[in-house]
This record gives sequence, C-alpha cells and structure tokens, in this order.
Amino acid sequence: MTNVITGIAASAGVAVAPAFLFLEPDLSYERRQITDQSAEIARFEDAVAIARQEVEALVETAKTKMGQDAADVFTAHLMILQDPEFVGAIEEIIQDQQINAEAALAQIEQKFVKLLSGLAGNAYMQERMADVRDVSKRLLAHLLHQPLPDLQTISSPVILVAADLTPSMTAHVDPKFVKGFITDEGGKTSHSAIMARTLGIPAVVGTGKATTDISAGQQLVIDGSRGEIILSPNQQQLSAAKNARDAWQQRLQAEAALRHDASRTADGHHVLVAANLGLPADVEAAAENGAEAVGLFRTEFLYMHGETFPTEAEQVAAYRQVLEAMPDRQVIIRTLDIGGDKRLPYWQLPQEDNPFLGVRAIRLSLANEDVFRTQLRALLRASVYGRLGIMFPLIASLPELRAAKRILQEEKTKLLQAGVKVSEDLQVGMMIEVPAAAIMASAFAKEVDFFSIGSNDLVQYTLAADRTNRELAQLSQPYDPAVLYLIWRTIEAAHQAGIWCGMCGEAACDPIMLPLLAGAGLDEFSMNSTSILAVRDQLRHCSQTEAAKLVSQVREQAATAAEVKKMVIDFQKSYEA
Repeated sequence: MTNVITGIAASAGVAVAPAFLFLEPDLSYERRQITDQSAEIARFEDAVAIARQEVEALVETAKTKMGQDAADVFTAHLMILQDPEFVGAIEEIIQDQQINAEAALAQIEQKFVKLLSGLAGNAYMQERMADVRDVSKRLLAHLLHQPLPDLQTISSPVILVAADLTPSMTAHVDPKFVKGFITDEGGKTSHSAIMARTLGIPAVVGTGKATTDISAGQQLVIDGSRGEIILSPNQQQLSAAKNARDAWQQRLQAEAALRHDASRTADGHHVLVAANLGLPADVEAAAENGAEAVGLFRTEFLYMHGETFPTEAEQVAAYRQVLEAMPDRQVIIRTLDIGGDKRLPYWQLPQEDNPFLGVRAIRLSLANEDVFRTQLRALLRASVYGRLGIMFPLIASLPELRAAKRILQEEKTKLLQAGVKVSEDLQVGMMIEVPAAAIMASAFAKEVDFFSIGSNDLVQYTLAADRTNRELAQLSQPYDPAVLYLIWRTIEAAHQAGIWCGMCGEAACDPIMLPLLAGAGLDEFSMNSTSILAVRDQLRHCSQTEAAKLVSQVREQAATAAEVKKMVIDFQKSYEA
C-alpha cells in the first residue's frame, strides 16, 4: 500500500487518531567572542538554575504519571546538570576561550557524546548520549530564550509524530490524549519506546521519514505490533484498524483477569513467569502484573544511581526490599554486570577496543575482589529475608565459576563465624550467555543450582551481530537454528543434572520463541513486568506436549530463522483454530 510507512515495532497496540506533529524550535546561534567572561558565566549559570528547577519538577511529574523507572531518567539529567566535569568545563571554556555560552556548551556536548560513542556502540551508551543531548538542548533553549515544545497543551486524542522523543518531552505525555508515538529515529531500547511501553500505548520508531511524510492533523492508524502506520486510511482500512484496536483492548482485559493465576500450559504443565527488575521499586509493578518470581534483579543499577559505590548496608537494604516484597517467591539477584555497555562515572575502567569481549561482568568482579566481596556479603546477609538465588553473569569457563563460588563461600564462612545468619536455602546459579558456556553446559550444571539463559548476549555472541545495529536486525534473531541449538542444549543439560533452567533475555517473551521454549521444557520465563500477562495467556493456549513435537520438527527440518518462524506460525495457527 502506498499510504503505509513502516518502522520498528516498539510497543504493541493499535490506535486511530490525527497526527500531532511535534517539531523542534530554531536553536541556531552564532559563535561570538566576548569581553565580559563573568557576565557570560552568570548568564550560563542562570540557564543551569532554571534547567535544574524544570528537571526537578519533571522527576516528580514522571514519578506520578509513569513510575520510578521514568523518574530515574530525569534523575540522571540532574546528575549531568550538577556534574562539574560538564557544567564546570563549560564555564572554563567561556573563561579561557572568551566565547559565548552557546558555543562553549556545544564544545562540551560534542566532547561527551564523542567519549560515550567511543566507549561502546550499544543501547546503554546511546541512552547516555541521549541524556547529554537532552540536557544540552534544554540549556541551549534557555540561553536563546526559545521555549521548548510543551506537550501539556494537547487536549484531544492524537498520535505524536516527532524526529525523536526525549525523556523531557515524554514526561508530559498524558495517555488520555496521546494514543501513540511515531518517530524518525530510535530503536526498541530508545527512551520513546520505553516510555510508550510504560504508558501502554503503541509506538513505531525508526521510520526515518515520518516527520516529512506526515502532515499535522492527518488521520493516522498506528499498529505498534506490526511496525506499520497508515496515512489517511480509507474506510476499509479504518474499519479493519478499529476492529484490531477493539480486539487488542479486549485481549488486555482478558489478560488482566489472569493476574492471580499460576502459569500453566494447555496440558497442565506449570512454569514460572517471572519479572526482570532494575531497581527495588520495580517490584511493585512486578507484583501488580502477577509475577510469580523475580528471575533477574540487575544490581548494577544500584551502582549507577549514586556518585560512589553503594555501601554494604545500602545494598542489604535494597536486596531486602525486593525479597520481602516477594514473600515465599524465588528472587534471583545477579552480581554486578558492569563493563561492556554499562559504565560507572566514579569507576575509571581501562578503555578497550571491544568492551563487549573485554573485562566486564564476572571478569571485572574477580579482578576487583574488594568490590565483589562487599556485594556478596550484602547478598548473604539479605538472604534470610526471602528465597534468594545468587547468579553470576558472563561465565565462560569453569575456573571463573569456581573462583566466584570460592569467594562466596569464604564470605559466607566469615559471616557465620561472626554470628551473622545466612539462609540455608540459598541457591547459586549462573547465566548462560556465552556460547562456550552453552556448549559446556553439562559440566557447569554439576556445579550450580540453576541456569538462566541471557538470550540477548547469547544471540549477539553466537551470530557475531551487534543486537543494537539496525542493519543487522534480520541476522540477529533468537530463532536462528544455531541459537536454538545452544538454548536447547542448555535446558537438556540442566535437566539431566537435576537443576532448573530459566531465561531472562528478551526471547523469554517473544511470541515466536514461546512454544520453542515451552516445548523444550524451560522452567522459568523472566521478562519486563508489562509482558507477563500476555505470556501467561499465550502459555495457557499452548500444549507443552504438542510444542515438544514442534521442537523435534524444527530440529530435523529447519535450517534458517525464516524457516523456524514459519513453522512456529503454522503451529500457532493450529492451536488458535
């Protein structure tokens, strides 16, 4: 169809509404030499003060409308506005180079963006670059006395169309009126996509041309599940879209009724559907969406939200909060996964040519035992408050695993000798995200209590394809037969050794992957909280026995990801009929 724009399906759902074209103000300026540096620095400091007031208000607005995760984005913005290496450096340039604040700001923005892009071309660093650009744009707007667009003026249903949507923009979005997002830029991990999923509205991102092809007020249909936008739909397209929208809303209502149900397949097999958490506060959303466990608590975010390493006591409090919020339910907490795509401003790590294959995760912990031991002590002390599992990331060899377990045991012995209680039911496991670990899964399974498959990195490493590179999207697929082979091998090795196996990557909530995982006997599916009910609903319509037959069929006949996908879709049609 000629009136269709395609992009990346970023947030599921269907909406019909006119376009609200969200265009940026003119923030152009000229570089000027100045003679009164003190006055120019004062002008810049005024802009910083106003920006800080605005961002502090945004923190509260985001917390109220979208929860703590969204508010944390603006907390990061406040940190930039308070960072002497950012603000102070701009003032130094004004003083030393005798140039206007706008030009000095641009220099430091470019410096920070270049630094971040040089560390790693991945989702996390892209988000940090977006934060720097967002803060810089806010400061520049105040310096130029150009008001930034205000989404609070929207008072009727619209679909928001923009080149990109920064956190500051989306903080003012009211889902009563904004029915969907469309952007030229971005990907599934961009702020606009994350905010859309948080708000529960459809989004299509990375279209490349939406702002040029769409006119203000033009009627649109957005399908966030298919990554499609229909411009000026005809009556037939409009009718089909409204039916799809009604069906989607009915599905959401049906899924909500499953909130308190156990997750079972159509033939009665129980599996755990768990939540991935980034901060202790996220456990509330997990409980609201019916999580049966926590399959992954990413502890690195405790380290990222401060200016120094969190103390042992601070970590105990955070871990205790999650454990007590999930009484009698399994909570898997991953040890520090820093490096690669995640950095700490106060921990200067060596720059590496390929940080994803460098000193990161468990390698970094083993190289910095003081940091590692502090975290392990905190985890052990918190273990008495619930059903804790400690999980080591990026294990590639048995010596790494054994070294981590040895340090854990040493800290446990010290605590017990000091009279500190430690849970007797503590489980110790590892992530399978390196192909070497999957290949040697039988050996690893003898030394841990559980596996959790990190599908994001496993796909990336198996296929040598950066998962954030849009050009490689068709290659980087979890249903590639090579990836499936490693996943199935891992599950089989776990069960042969009598341990359980879960998955905490994006594939755990991929509708195509679900029957392939259920049929292989995956014990736990862990995902973002908003996906839990949809997965529970899909599982209850899928027979594990029949899915096991599908797995055998795929193993014998499929040689490409496309062939796997077709076989799964045909299988799904058979049980949906």
